[in-house]
Amino acid sequence: MPGRAVRRVDGVQGVRFAVWAPNARRVSVIGDFNGWQPVQHPMRLRHPSGIWELFIPEAMGARPGCRYKFDLLDQRGAQLPDKADPLALATEAPPATASVVTEPEVSAPPFDWQDDDWMRLRNAVDPYAAPLSIYEVHVGSWLRAANDPARGWETLAERLIPYVHELGFTHIELLPVTEHPFGGSWGYQPLSLYAPTARLGPPQAFAAFIDQCHRNDIGVILDWVPAHFPTDPHGSRISTARRSTNTRTRAKASTRTGIR
Repeated sequence: MPGRAVRRVDGVQGVRFAVWAPNARRVSVIGDFNGWQPVQHPMRLRHPSGIWELFIPEAMGARPGCRYKFDLLDQRGAQLPDKADPLALATEAPPATASVVTEPEVSAPPFDWQDDDWMRLRNAVDPYAAPLSIYEVHVGSWLRAANDPARGWETLAERLIPYVHELGFTHIELLPVTEHPFGGSWGYQPLSLYAPTARLGPPQAFAAFIDQCHRNDIGVILDWVPAHFPTDPHGSRISTARRSTNTRTRAKASTRTGIR
């Protein structure tokens, strides 16, 4: 399936890269491990799925923490902007735009969840009969100090959780926290739907924030908006504007990477 996965293949440790681009003429992986040169690692197309894939050994530099993108030529052989991985689990902090190789329980030690009591209680309660009071928040504007790739989630745990708990809310609803290039969109223009934004810290820190919420009897609801495709060059949407004269038709004709 598309994305990237840290794997051992025939006894060799490395990273398997894959991306769905059925009508691309050529796709290559570029990144820290090859000097961002597309000629180094061209991918192979799996017909008829439209998935391009390649395994790169760790000995060649592909390992957790590496930055990467996909280099593509369209059907006519025209060069497209380098694309981030839409299924990445981690990214660089904006305004940087590369995806980052990561793998749960491989890139970092497994997160030590401490919310067993809360999870047992949640499973034992009828959700349709239990009280529900939701505090909705865009964390980046609720507390500017949280916009810190080093300790943003930690700062929010210190300030937001006690505030919500004191007010008696049962849940926090987070406006989208998946990675998005334009901060002013409040997360509603995502490009990496499975990567918590690096603006606030690494994925492990996000897990720690949720764990702390649960330990304070607060559930967490995540807004997830897969229907939005911003037109940033490194995203997976491509405009066909040059071949359309109708603005409305042109907007509807915008497609995912490699279709046109």
